[in-house]
Amino acid sequence: MTADDTPYTLRLAASAEDLTAAQRLRYEVFVAELGGSGPLVDHDARLERDAYDPYFDHLVLVDRRRDPAGLDHVIGAYRVLPGDRRAAAGGFYSEGEYDLTPLLASGKRLLELGRSCVHADHRGGTAMFHLWNGLADYVLERGIEVLFGVASFHGTDVSALAGPLSWLHHHHLAPPNMRVRARPPQRQDMNLIPAHQLDRKTALAATPALIKAYLRLGGFVGEGAFIDRAFNTTDVCLVMDTGQMSARHREFYLRKAGAA
Repeated sequence: MTADDTPYTLRLAASAEDLTAAQRLRYEVFVAELGGSGPLVDHDARLERDAYDPYFDHLVLVDRRRDPAGLDHVIGAYRVLPGDRRAAAGGFYSEGEYDLTPLLASGKRLLELGRSCVHADHRGGTAMFHLWNGLADYVLERGIEVLFGVASFHGTDVSALAGPLSWLHHHHLAPPNMRVRARPPQRQDMNLIPAHQLDRKTALAATPALIKAYLRLGGFVGEGAFIDRAFNTTDVCLVMDTGQMSARHREFYLRKAGAA
């Protein structure tokens, strides 16, 4: 989708250059900026990639002012995996961290989200809005019923994250029929501080913007966090049933289909 007043174009990765540029952006954000790593990370080429990439669709936000040959034209990215590709991919990425049995048993059309990132020079503007709109289109076109995926707090010092993790546990825990659970041995209980001792403002200020965006759309978190030391993150699993959104939240997804 392209608007005349924006330099951005949003599309599914349409070429090897698009995917490589997305992996380079992921390297700059997840490796260079946040200190992550992984078995397929290519430090020489500055690419963050993994074995799941070939099975995902990659939403890329392109800055049309940049030459694709330079592999820096992708300034925002989101990768998505429809449930009907789970078997081919050998499972969802999230299954390495969370027991997804409630979702898999639901019979609903699932979409796993991951690797959401925006270049540092484009944060705070409209880039994330464009990515969310693209995700809305993708969900509508495929009749997706449940969105889920891991989202991260930077760092693995649980004591520093006790406030926001506890707030999520006490106020945004998924209902039992959607309550995925973190897998041991990297599982971390999120019930670290009693509810009455928490300060909402402080807890939310320490919560990443992406997680807060899911919560505003009616999302929940699974039970327990997962300590991902290779990626230098503490992960939570976000789950959202598009059929149970409030009317205001559903409008975000339905307006382009003319159903709002």
